[in-house]
Amino acid sequence: MNKRLSTLLAGGLACGLLIAGTPALVMAADSPPPPRDFPGKRDDPDYAAAQKAIAASDFGGARPLLEKVIAREPNNADAYNLLAYSIRKNGDPARAVPIYEKALSLDPKHRGAHEYLGEAYLALNDVAKAKQHLAALDKLCFFPCSEYKDLKNAIDAYETSKR
Repeated sequence: MNKRLSTLLAGGLACGLLIAGTPALVMAADSPPPPRDFPGKRDDPDYAAAQKAIAASDFGGARPLLEKVIAREPNNADAYNLLAYSIRKNGDPARAVPIYEKALSLDPKHRGAHEYLGEAYLALNDVAKAKQHLAALDKLCFFPCSEYKDLKNAIDAYETSKR
């Protein structure tokens, strides 16, 4: 093969890989961020037990477990988010709001906290504040993310139910 043909083929292959790789890059950008790593988070039995309790809709049982995690790791935005979630799902959205706000003060880009805080505001009939968190998610998600879609659907359902 001559040098010119070899160079053209190599260039074409690189372009083909770049173009073919584009969808993979797009999908990767839409993937959830990797879990934040706190000391022992993956091995924390209280955190794991709280996640299991939440999955089983035992929101009251998750609360003390998450409070223990927060006592050990006061900068763990995920634990604050799950604590607020369990309180909200246990019927007290007003009490959950400042805990979601704490999660967001620790991690202003926490997509889950924005989604759930927006849902808490809907439970409190404050659509304007829910839409503020939808706008925040719109800025955080380069492509529409599940948190944005879920909050948007919740707002749409709320507004439809009020008509």
